[in-house]
Amino acid sequence: MEGEEYESLPSGASLGTHMMAGAVAGIMEHTVMYPVDSVKTRMQSLQPDPKAQYRSVYEALKKIVLTEGIWRPLRGINVTMLGAGPAHAMYFACYEKMKKSLSDTIQHGGNSHLANGVAGSVATLLHDAVMNPAEVVKQRMQMFNSPYKSVLGCIRTVQRTEGFGAFYRSYTTQLTMNVPFQAIHFITYEFLQEQINPHRDYNPRSHVVSGAIAGAVAAAATTPLDVCKTLLNTQENVALSSVNISGHLSGMVNAFKTVYQLGGVSGYFRGVQARVIYQMPSTAIAWSVYEFFKYFLTKHKLEKRT
Repeated sequence: MEGEEYESLPSGASLGTHMMAGAVAGIMEHTVMYPVDSVKTRMQSLQPDPKAQYRSVYEALKKIVLTEGIWRPLRGINVTMLGAGPAHAMYFACYEKMKKSLSDTIQHGGNSHLANGVAGSVATLLHDAVMNPAEVVKQRMQMFNSPYKSVLGCIRTVQRTEGFGAFYRSYTTQLTMNVPFQAIHFITYEFLQEQINPHRDYNPRSHVVSGAIAGAVAAAATTPLDVCKTLLNTQENVALSSVNISGHLSGMVNAFKTVYQLGGVSGYFRGVQARVIYQMPSTAIAWSVYEFFKYFLTKHKLEKRT
């Protein structure tokens, strides 16, 4: 098994294997770096409270822990874990299935970058359908002076005051961000694997390096869309009232205009440092955990069979 291409084994990685490996990878990806994600959400605030202005990720984490308590950077992590498992299970299973089918069609079983990009984009549709409501709740819990005391309390309040549609208000923006993000991410990852792990053996170092670089490139390129998504999710009251927006902001175009009104061109890159710092280890963790479990589960099934 060590020297073989475990991905290409005819009965190797089943749908269940991809889903199990994907679920574990997703939960690990979102939880290990969760405190940095909390900082990113706050640094993307367009009209931050004077007490919540930070110059760096380290300064932000230190300030949050000292002034708001050691557990404050972890608020909302439970809803993220609940969403990340099923979202990533579908995400990786869909990606692997589509990648193989498209690669067989386009390049007769070879590695097609077009197939990787398309498969990653389609898998994102499923992933975001599950994760978007969790993102809304998570980001509202992460904001400075958040009025929500618990995940359930947040869900009930948003449902009662803004309706069910509030949980999907940023869905089109999320897709607009994540489709190019995942296309760049998967194409970069598969390209790097071709360069440093051409035989596609189980090679943890290559998975970590490829995942980290792919995540950093994709994160930096799509930061403007992430800022717009955060504004739609949090409905930042001070920011919206400062540009005379009453009610709730909706739609990607409106979000783009509002970000520009409030912060100019530089406003689109708020929190880029935190986003890249979060994404590099996150994608490295996701790929290394996913590839390990795919390898382990496939090997275990083959051993049982023999």
